[in-house]
Amino acid sequence: MPLITTIHESLPYIDPEPTPSERSAAEALIAAERSLHPDDPFHALLPPPLTPSSHMTPLLESEFDRIASHVQANPDGTQAPPPKLSALDLARYSSLPEIPSASELAGMDSSEATTLLSSLLGKAYTDHAYVAQRRAHLALLDAYGKNAWLIGNWQLEGELKAIEKELVEAKREIDLVTLQRKQAQDEVGPEILGLEDTWKKGVGRVLETEAAVEGLRRQVLEVRRGME
Repeated sequence: MPLITTIHESLPYIDPEPTPSERSAAEALIAAERSLHPDDPFHALLPPPLTPSSHMTPLLESEFDRIASHVQANPDGTQAPPPKLSALDLARYSSLPEIPSASELAGMDSSEATTLLSSLLGKAYTDHAYVAQRRAHLALLDAYGKNAWLIGNWQLEGELKAIEKELVEAKREIDLVTLQRKQAQDEVGPEILGLEDTWKKGVGRVLETEAAVEGLRRQVLEVRRGME
């Protein structure tokens, strides 16, 4: 496959438009040349495309398999969302542990009762910390969430404007290069046409000279045959 960075010189502002027969002949030559090389659907300068196996981990594969195995359709034909991941049991943070009654504690050994109460107290502390952090996060979201969302949109809008500005500048540079190319070709057009005409005349004179030389050679051969 030839390099895509190869530049084919052309003079679109000087060369005449090809006739339909000339275009058909050129396209036939191009098709014959392309048939010798298989088409590459990817750009020669781009890295090879990523395959799922190149970045898939066993954890991701298992999660995709879980989602695919629970795909269901709603009665209206739409696809139902997959079930939530049950790896984290959030019920332990939202439900209070069952505290044994005094009679139940009295029937236990003192060490066993102490261990049970310590475990329940630790879970209660964990639940309290989770609920407190959750309330704090909800309060922050309610107070500053809107401003953070607006600031994020403002930043994205600024990036979009910068990209659009770069696009406009790139299009302007392309237009300038096109105008410079047209101007350069228009300036050298008469010279190229003159050189082409001179070349054609030179080729014609060479042919005329070769024809004259061939005629003289035959005359010389006829003279030699007559002298013999």
